[in-house]
Amino acid sequence: MTDDARSLLVAVAATAITALLLGWFLRSYLSERSLRRLQSFFGLPENSECLLVVSRDTGTDGAIARNDVLALLELSAVIRNCRANTQLISGDSAQQGFGERTEFCVGGPVSNRRMAAHLHGLLPGVAVDTDAEPGPDRDAFVIGGERYRLESGSVEYVLLARLTAGQEGRPVFLACGQRPIAAQAATRYLARHHTRLARKHGTRGTFCLLLKVVNSQAYGPDVVELVKDVTRSATSSHPKLTTSKDL
Repeated sequence: MTDDARSLLVAVAATAITALLLGWFLRSYLSERSLRRLQSFFGLPENSECLLVVSRDTGTDGAIARNDVLALLELSAVIRNCRANTQLISGDSAQQGFGERTEFCVGGPVSNRRMAAHLHGLLPGVAVDTDAEPGPDRDAFVIGGERYRLESGSVEYVLLARLTAGQEGRPVFLACGQRPIAAQAATRYLARHHTRLARKHGTRGTFCLLLKVVNSQAYGPDVVELVKDVTRSATSSHPKLTTSKDL
């Protein structure tokens, strides 16, 4: 092998090694940046702790409803990807403020007292018909003067919200569904679309989305439609709730 050929071989090898190193550094940089954005959106720095607040199913001696368990699994994967830790508590036993730790609150205002408190304090523009008597307005949402009725197994609505308390407050995520399967659908939507949500609303932004779960009796929580962004209406003054009995 001539000196020129040897020099060319060394140059080619050096170029290849440099390219491999640059590719590795680039992948590491992009992976780290993606992780930081994920952690920022969910308010979960590495090794931080968050709260998972769930309902208790009164029909099963206070156990967590099956769909709420599945919702927790959706959230647990996100939390694990953020390299954070969790604390699971019941909505009836949670007696603490918000903003110090990221919180994921799942369930409706009847089965989850903490959800009811969050709706009252953070989303005053949302009214939920919690009347125990059967009727077409039972569990209906009223937002901005619009009423969204539950059609069990066919059309079920759920609010997915990211709310913050103060400039440095950690976010509170709400998945308030008319049925547990709707709350599961909202957590799945959050897990799948967090990148797009962060791009649209910012990693520290507040939003409240109304989602519709379509034909859950056939498709489960998989077919979800975004009805509208109701942030402005939901965070305004509380609406007057009227039921079919008042009409």
